[in-house]
Amino acid sequence: MTTASWDEYIDDLIARSNLGCGNSHIDKACIISIENGERWNTDSHSKALKLSQAEATNIAKCFASKNFSQFIESGVVAEGCKYVFLKEDDKKIVYTIKKGHGRLTLGSSKTAIVIAHSLSEDEHLGILGRADQAVLTITRHMESLNV
Repeated sequence: MTTASWDEYIDDLIARSNLGCGNSHIDKACIISIENGERWNTDSHSKALKLSQAEATNIAKCFASKNFSQFIESGVVAEGCKYVFLKEDDKKIVYTIKKGHGRLTLGSSKTAIVIAHSLSEDEHLGILGRADQAVLTITRHMESLNV
């Protein structure tokens, strides 16, 4: 797939988090390789979450090894902002938060990691919010395509 095709996945992800009144829970997102953190979507996308290569590589390393101890100890850094690790589910999805900056939901398929940022901080552990559900739906779809 070309990077432009992955941009369509970002559009779909954001649309899936829509509240029905034109507002989406997800305000920006990206897709990276689980192997090395390489970006799959373009940074020119208006809703791209722009990770540095070091940030993307670190995230990919944790998901590839299914070892989230670094996230637990040091948080998850995205766009220079450190988010506090909340929990992980099935070694495939990670939830984080930073007061005043929102939340990150990170989900993995076989070959990729979908990362979504939401300004909403009112989604509580144990209750999947729209952003979380959108990430789960996209990663499951990617897995069904063996991606």
